[in-house]
Amino acid sequence: MRTIMKPVITSTKLVACLLALIAIGNFSFSPSKKKEKEDWISLFNGKDIKNWTVKIHHYETGDNYANTFRVEDGLIKVRYDQYDKFNEKYGHLYFNTPYSYYHLSLEYRFTGIWRKDAPSYTELNSGVMFHSQDPKTMPKEQDWPISVEMQFLAGLADGKPRPTGNMCSPGTDVIFEGKKDPRHCINSTSKTYPKEEWVKAELIVLGDSLITHMINGESVLQYSKPQIGGGVANRYDPALKIDGKLLKEGFIALQSEGQEIDFRNIKLLNLEGCTDPKSKAYRSYFVKSNGKCK
Repeated sequence: MRTIMKPVITSTKLVACLLALIAIGNFSFSPSKKKEKEDWISLFNGKDIKNWTVKIHHYETGDNYANTFRVEDGLIKVRYDQYDKFNEKYGHLYFNTPYSYYHLSLEYRFTGIWRKDAPSYTELNSGVMFHSQDPKTMPKEQDWPISVEMQFLAGLADGKPRPTGNMCSPGTDVIFEGKKDPRHCINSTSKTYPKEEWVKAELIVLGDSLITHMINGESVLQYSKPQIGGGVANRYDPALKIDGKLLKEGFIALQSEGQEIDFRNIKLLNLEGCTDPKSKAYRSYFVKSNGKCK
C-alpha cells in the first residue's frame, strides 16, 4: 500500500487550519479573540460501560459474550480468557449516542494475548469505528458494522514498518486524493509503535465531508465523503446498504477482533452547536449550527 507524505500539523492548530481551508459544505468559523473553555465530554467514566452497547458476531445485540468488554483498573479492556475458541467473534462496543461533527480523543495500548485461532491479520490489530450503523439494526450473524474504521496496529516481530491510524472501510467507501479509493484499507503516514506502549489517537470528523486521523498529536491521514458502499461487511440488512449514500453521522465503537487491548481517556468535543457569536452558548470551534442558541 502506498503512503503519502504530509506536513506535520499539531493538534492545537489542526481544527483552525481545517476550518480555514475546507471548501466542502457550508461551515462558519470565527477565530476566538481569547482562549475559551472547550466542552469535552467524557464517554467513559472509568467505572462501567452502562452508556455503551455490545454487539458480537453470532450473538444478539447487548450480549457481552464471555465478558469480552470489561472495566478494570479504570480501563476498558478487551479480553478472551473465557473463550473456548474465537470462531470469528468480532465484537464492537458502541457508545449509545451518535455524533456528526466532532473531535474524538482516546488512548490505546496493545497488551495480553492474541488469539492464534483468529485470522492472522488480527494480530496486534484493533480500531475504533465511527459513522457506524446503530448496533440495534445489526442481525445476529452480521460480522462487521457498516461504518468507517480508524485502524490501530502495532509492530510485529518481523520489524517491518506497520503504521497505525489507518482507514478501513467495512461496507463503505471514501474519497482519497480526489477519487473513490477501491482499497479496503489506506495506510497513514504514522511511525510504527510497539506493543505495550500507550498511543494517543484522535479523529476530527466533519459530518460527510473531511475526516482527519491524528496519532500522538500529528496529522497522519485525511480523506473525505464517507459513504455506504464497498464490501467486507456481510449478512447485513440489505435495506440499510444503500451504496453511494453519504454518511453524515453515526455511532462510535471500540473494536474486538482477536487481540487483547486496553482503552482509556475516551473523550469527545462536539463541533456542532450555537454559531451565533451573540449567544452565551456560542463557541468559536463550532463548525455547524444545531439551531440551539440560548
